[in-house]
This record gives sequence, structure tokens and C-alpha cells, in this order.
Amino acid sequence: MGAPFVTLGIDALVDGDPPWAADARLGLLSNQASVNGELRHSRELLMNRFDGRLTTLFSPQHGFYAEKQDNMVESDHCTDGLTDLPIYSLYGNTRRPEPWMMADIDVLLVDLQDVGTRVYTFIYTMAYCLEAAAQLGKQVIVLDRPNPIGGEKTEGNLLRPNCRSFVGLYPLPMRHGLTIGEMARFMNQVGGINAHLDVVPMRGWRRTMYYEDTGLPWVFPSPNLPSVNSAVVYPGQVIWEGTTVSEGRGTTLPFELCGAPFWRHDEILDALDERDIEGCFLRPVTFEPTSGKWMGEQCVGFHFHVTNRSLFRPYRASLGLLRVIMMLYPEKFSYKQPPYEYNYEQLPLDLILGDEAIRQGLQQSVPVAEMEANWRAELNEFTAARENYLLY
Repeated sequence: MGAPFVTLGIDALVDGDPPWAADARLGLLSNQASVNGELRHSRELLMNRFDGRLTTLFSPQHGFYAEKQDNMVESDHCTDGLTDLPIYSLYGNTRRPEPWMMADIDVLLVDLQDVGTRVYTFIYTMAYCLEAAAQLGKQVIVLDRPNPIGGEKTEGNLLRPNCRSFVGLYPLPMRHGLTIGEMARFMNQVGGINAHLDVVPMRGWRRTMYYEDTGLPWVFPSPNLPSVNSAVVYPGQVIWEGTTVSEGRGTTLPFELCGAPFWRHDEILDALDERDIEGCFLRPVTFEPTSGKWMGEQCVGFHFHVTNRSLFRPYRASLGLLRVIMMLYPEKFSYKQPPYEYNYEQLPLDLILGDEAIRQGLQQSVPVAEMEANWRAELNEFTAARENYLLY
């Protein structure tokens, strides 16, 4: 394996001499994807560099080993077999670190691989950690990692306050174009958290880069994002989680596949607006999930092949397909019912889309281009405002 082009925050940290290096007790929020360019895990690197001072580990959704498959499948506290340190689950009885969990740390290091999409709980676990650190007077240091789908493009409507949830706490578009370090800076200020926050930036990362451009090995941050391709389509394909349509869980291509037994290839393709799927080829497939929705049943659907990432807009493409499905199959299509990510009242699709008006527009078969025109001004405002938090 050749040397990567990008140096991660974790490597920059252990190669440096931070001011707290002499005596600070450290905690680490991470999971199995928190590795450096040589696939060595961050906790191992920290143990070697700061001998005896790593005291506590925290894990996000899906567990420290990313073994939990689906939403609202909790993980328990446990002991790490490598280090004998406690691992406190922040996706179990609580999603916020309790004060007793942070009693043995002075500095909380955050080293998580984000995927560049508003609907991903890792960034909100980080936000809750920032809030706890602010209340307890602890320092937080985010070890930066690439946004796997690049740092240039933004896409989608901004989250509305009445759709706040654990998959959306701040006024972000579906595709935000921030690294996790930049996201921490954004949340800390926009959310009024005001924690003692620092970011260890990467070296060599450019905003034009997709993950393959970094030279770094991809390690799946959650079990249903096994490849960079799955991350590329995820900002759109995640919307199927709010419906009874399969998003490809229980197959070898989660989020790249979607479908249901009642779909019909030809009539769907005939009804699609070609503008919505620019840069993407929807290849007709039939698949049978081994778990999750439609387990053991034959689903008619599509494999998303992204042919031009510069042109492809994942949110637009999946909204366009959802609009057609709602139009063609009104009696068979249905929404997933609550709960979803610990919200027991609102439709999961509204929480995912971040705005009830988007679902209502789809129900009325409003073209996606028209909806995009309605949210373009606020998206432009976000894109301009995010300049205040960029590190690259």
C-alpha cells in the first residue's frame, strides 16, 4: 500500500507536541473506522504516543465495532479487549455523555469518519459531546477526516426547526460539504455551544477530493456504507428509510439499490424527469433482501450507477424517483411510521427531508426542479455562511 496523499488529523496529532501532552487525561470518541493511513486504530496510536493517559473510550451509533445493523439498535457499555479501557455507548440508554462518563478525562478527542450528509447521527453525537464538555469545562479536540463526497458541493433544503431530531439538529442542507472538523466549528458557534474546541486539520486535503483521491483506505464507518460509492448516493438514497421501500439493506449494495415488489421498471423510467438523474444511470435490477424490509421477497428496483460525479445530484435524483413512485403507486406506496431515531410522533420521512413541505410537494407531484428553485436562496445563504468555518 503506497503512502496516502492526505495526512489525517490523528497522524498530525501524534506527530506533534500539543500543549496538554504532559499531563492531560484523554477520552476518545471513535469506532472501528477510526484508523490512520496504515490502518492502525487511533486508540492504539494514542496509547503509544501518550502512555497511560488514554482513560476512556466512547462509541457512536452502530457500536464501537460498527456491528449493529439498523436504526434504534442500541449498543451497551463494554470493555475494550485491546486496551481494557471502558467503552461508553452514546447510542444506548443515553445519547449524551453523562458527567460520570467524563470524570476521568480532561480532553475529549473526536475521531469519527463522517459521510457528508445531514442525516447521519455521528455529527450529532459529536454535538452532544460538545455540549457536555462546555457544561463540565472539558476541552474537545476534533481530529479531522475527509468529507468522502468532497467539500465543494452543497445540495438540498435547510432543516426546519419543527423537524429537529437526532438526524437533524441544525439548519443544514442534505449535503453540507464540510469536514467533521469544520462541522464542529459550525455547530459550536451556530448552536451557541461555546465549548473549548480545537481542530487538528489534515494536511494535503483539498475540497475537490472524493475519498479515492486521498490515497487513504476506505473503512466502512457504519455497516451499510461499505464503499465510497454507497456514500456518494447516500444523501439521496437515505430518504427511502422514511418509506416502506427497500433502501437495499440486507443486500451487498445498500443504498446503491432500492426497490419494492410493486415497482415496474418501464413505467418508472418512462415517468422520470431526465434532469433529475443527470450524471447517473438507473440500471433495472431485481433483488431479494436477506434482512430488513421485504426480507425474502423479490423486489423490482434499480442500481444507481453514478457516471459523472460532477453532474450527479444525489438528493435531486432520489427525490425525483420518489416523486414518480408516489405518483404511479399511490395505493401501494406508504410511509414508514414512527418511531425513527427516538422521535415517536413525526413521520420519519419528514425528519429525513427536514421540512414537511418537501413531502407535501412530492405528494402533489411538484417537479423537483421547482422545489429546488424554492430553496435555492437559503442554500446559497448557507453556502456563503459556511465560509466562516472552512479550514481548507
